[in-house]
Amino acid sequence: MAESDNEVLWNEILNLLRVELGEIEFSDWFVDIQYLRSSKDSITIGFPSAFHRDRVKKNYQYNIGAKLRELVGREITLNFEVPTKKRTEKVTTPKEPINLSSTEFSEETVAVNKNVPVAVEKIKREQHPDLGDDYTFERYIIGENNNFAANAAIAISRNPGTNYNPFFVYGGVGLGKTHLMQAIGNYIHEKSDKKVIYVTAEDFLNEFIECINGNKMKFFKNKFRRINVLLIDDIQILKGKSGVQDELFHTFEAVIKAKNQIVFTCDRPPSELKNFEARLISRFEQGLKVDLQPPRYEERFAILKAVAENRGTTIPDDVIDLISKKISSNVRDLIGALTKIVAYVELMGKQVTLEIAQHILKDVLVSSKQSNLSIEIIQKVVANHFSISVNDIKSKKKPKNIVYPRQLAMYICREMTEYSSTEIGQAFGGRDHTTVIYSVEKIRNRFVMDANLDSTIEILKRNVKELGTKM
Repeated sequence: MAESDNEVLWNEILNLLRVELGEIEFSDWFVDIQYLRSSKDSITIGFPSAFHRDRVKKNYQYNIGAKLRELVGREITLNFEVPTKKRTEKVTTPKEPINLSSTEFSEETVAVNKNVPVAVEKIKREQHPDLGDDYTFERYIIGENNNFAANAAIAISRNPGTNYNPFFVYGGVGLGKTHLMQAIGNYIHEKSDKKVIYVTAEDFLNEFIECINGNKMKFFKNKFRRINVLLIDDIQILKGKSGVQDELFHTFEAVIKAKNQIVFTCDRPPSELKNFEARLISRFEQGLKVDLQPPRYEERFAILKAVAENRGTTIPDDVIDLISKKISSNVRDLIGALTKIVAYVELMGKQVTLEIAQHILKDVLVSSKQSNLSIEIIQKVVANHFSISVNDIKSKKKPKNIVYPRQLAMYICREMTEYSSTEIGQAFGGRDHTTVIYSVEKIRNRFVMDANLDSTIEILKRNVKELGTKM
């Protein structure tokens, strides 16, 4: 089969995918793919990034391969590449006048003769001043806990202001909300000339107060309403601030009416926000809401492996296993622990062992157990979650709807407190310490069978911590 025939074949595959997937999904994943080259038995396609390549390979390779076999009647190997980017690329300017003040063009490259098409060098836009250069989709590790949120963010970054507007991301501390939000901003800033503003809710509030005191509200309104993408981080900080909430409402209305994109992050879903205007909560609710859950063990392990590889440091699997099992609260704490291990390897020039890791992380591992938490708090949270009473948990009753929560409460006591198995057993109706050990093992073994258990435990731990701070 000739090279040109294979290119025609690839275009036919794209036509089939467009019909099958629909315009939105097709645009998200296939518009930016390039046909590069082919041989008799292979086709090579190019991607703008490794992240894009890996997602298409994972989700669509089998489907594409089946279509190729159907059209050709034999196996055609599909190769996925991320071409090395050249420092500059030649583009032909449109017939319209060139804006020489644009960051896209260098004045020296514009031809004097206006009667012929001119070639210019396209210069990469500078890094956005308010966005971290590490906050990209390529560096965002996707697992079951954040798969939906990540794919929604990617779709929004490709077509801001169209679908999923506003985009409301919520979850606990250190789960990647800011990373995901800034990845949207970085992608749009790099790929277009759209104006992106990233601001924390605290800075939004402070600037609002300064502009009121300085009689500069016209400047404030123009800044936040006349933009293409508005990213506001940690919206819960505006709790009880009626003045700035009113201004945010009108900002929201102006941005949405202009078909521009808004993204919020929060530590809880809109329905749980207290002391917020009802009309503002209704606006949060009208778009796409996604929650970020703590990563499961397998995902924690994969995150640590990836971070270590990015640092160019080899960390033994048993050390990564230790961190993955002992730190499950959030990604930030997880990477913080790994950073201490990596620093030891880099500074000491020695390979780390499990024993050394346990010594290095002794403070981190101990701090994961909170001395201010009582067994009673844990029992109360678990009982409320499963709609039973604390007396049920402490009782000798053995129906399944009571035994499982009881075992779960014992497991959380061992994970979050310094109480011994004997002390825990006494608090659960005078049970023997062996019962506690048995219950903890039952929950650990259940992780293999119950895909939702990790998420349930993290929700319970979060509720325990919140109740503990109020006691």
